Amino acid sequence: MVNRTTAAPMVHLDNVSKNYGAVQALRSTHLEVRRGEFLTLLGPSGSGKTTLLNMIAGMTGPSDGQIWIDGRDVTEVPPSRRGIGMVFQNYALMPHMTIFQNIAFPLEIRRIPADEIRQRVMKVLEIVRLPNVAERKPKELSGGQQQRVSLARCIVYNPSLILMDEPLGALDKNLRDQMQLEIRRLHSELGITIVYVTHDQEEALNMSDRIMLMNGGSVEQLDTPHDLYYAPRTRFAAEFIGRSSLIPSEMIGGGQARLNDGSVVRVNRGANAGKGHLMVRPESMRLVQAGNVDAGMNALQGTLQGTLVTGGSITHFVAHSSNTTLIVQELANERRTAFTSGEQISVTWPVDAGIFLDR
Repeated sequence: MVNRTTAAPMVHLDNVSKNYGAVQALRSTHLEVRRGEFLTLLGPSGSGKTTLLNMIAGMTGPSDGQIWIDGRDVTEVPPSRRGIGMVFQNYALMPHMTIFQNIAFPLEIRRIPADEIRQRVMKVLEIVRLPNVAERKPKELSGGQQQRVSLARCIVYNPSLILMDEPLGALDKNLRDQMQLEIRRLHSELGITIVYVTHDQEEALNMSDRIMLMNGGSVEQLDTPHDLYYAPRTRFAAEFIGRSSLIPSEMIGGGQARLNDGSVVRVNRGANAGKGHLMVRPESMRLVQAGNVDAGMNALQGTLQGTLVTGGSITHFVAHSSNTTLIVQELANERRTAFTSGEQISVTWPVDAGIFLDR
């Protein structure tokens, strides 16, 4: 098995940038994608993630910098000679061909012998769990099945790197969830390096070894899903990844932050000076009766604005005098203490659950 931490990177971007006239689509970016890694490029529209993917693919060239794939400088190399696979949102299957012919096509243009083509196509259909569809046409398959065929066509010629551009965007939620598991299974079994583009934060958190969060053509944060969620470095990262309560405050020393209403809470993570925001994730907060706070916990008083029940989770919204809405999320439980809108309550959280983000 490849040691991802010590082996030379599969993809190396050396200060790559892209300009379209006066518009800077991607600012100077350095990136190393480890061998066998699942790296997701995440961000809103216009953040530069698709531009970056297209440059790795060779569909557009960088304005500056170099691109290395598998130890080879491919900055000027056309897409067909980069040894990569591509999976798109629209499947890109040829409707007049059978599934077998669609998957065999990239092998035929590589002049692979017919017997080997049949063997490899049938093997890859087994891998994607579609062993009985070889003679069907794409229109006879569901969206999820077509996307699996698209994956099969990509992996049949054993690329060392697969690029995926919003591959699940056209599927409904249930199919997306199933395909997330399927892609992760294939990644684990085959050990292929995958660079994946999405704007869906849940998809990125569920599937990735690391996530590169992008904003305005720059890298906002490159981290594991766990650290990006629980230890964001900027307010943008905290707001884009999941929900959070962001409370305007100022660090005043001694591990304390003062809110703009004069309240003081304890903080032991993040910046230790200046003005900014205290971030706490909803699942780290709890509602308790006003004044009924356990020792060692931070607590703020507020007014319950409302509650949303969504399946197995419950989300409460609490107005605080710092002009902030505190978001509290808990698992549905018939025995939980019931609170009513307008009630004065306390919101509590452990000291180490909050992180201070300076400006």
